[in-house]
Amino acid sequence: MFNPRIRINSSSTLLLQEKKIALWGIVMDSASVIQIQKALFSQGYDPGEIDGVWGRRTIAAVRAFQKNFGLTVDGVVGPATQKKLFRASDGTYNISPVLPWFEEARRLSGTKEILGPRNNPEILDWASDLDIYYPGDDVPWCGLFTAHCIGATLPDEVLPKDPLTARAWERFGDPTEPRFGAIMVFWRGSITSGKGHVGFYAGEDTKAFRILGGNQSDRVSVAWISRERFIRARWPRSAVNLVGGITTVHVERREDLSHNEA
Repeated sequence: MFNPRIRINSSSTLLLQEKKIALWGIVMDSASVIQIQKALFSQGYDPGEIDGVWGRRTIAAVRAFQKNFGLTVDGVVGPATQKKLFRASDGTYNISPVLPWFEEARRLSGTKEILGPRNNPEILDWASDLDIYYPGDDVPWCGLFTAHCIGATLPDEVLPKDPLTARAWERFGDPTEPRFGAIMVFWRGSITSGKGHVGFYAGEDTKAFRILGGNQSDRVSVAWISRERFIRARWPRSAVNLVGGITTVHVERREDLSHNEA
């Protein structure tokens, strides 16, 4: 694994030290999730095992906390929930912003399909949990992976009518500019083919976007996809309070472009 040079644009620009760089483009480890889980537990809300995984019990604990404090009950730890949860009065917090869908995607990095007639049961479980018919992992599963990451961490979010179809994600949520964690939709073959690919923004350079997604070299991984293939970026509607923070992540690319993610 290499350590690319990364520049992050938000309200300011900085260059990360190598020791803080992760394969998907920027540090998004489980430390922030663990701090949230510990804060919930200390105030009497059960997030389940304190393991850094943004799972259903953690979401349920956040929602219970939000309900009791008169906050918007969405299971998302945005600024208002952070302020109450960490009892801060100056508007500053000691945790990094958590995009739960991206954290779930990062956690699953390396998950791969099984070649031949067998299937990876974890991939099949994603479809089962969402009540989606999915015959097997020889069928392109970038849309299924995206649906799992969104559906498992944002239970109030409305998924596309046909989430297995990559191009269906063009109409998901709300439009946004390419930014950290955004759902990024690309065409495959040609822009009129109806074929596509979908994944999560993890960085960019002048010619391509760095995408954390499923079915990239038959696994969950990062891949560089040409800007010429980009169609649009979308943002979960139920996570509008997480739009602030990191926007673009500029990475020094050392890998070839991906040309066909099916």
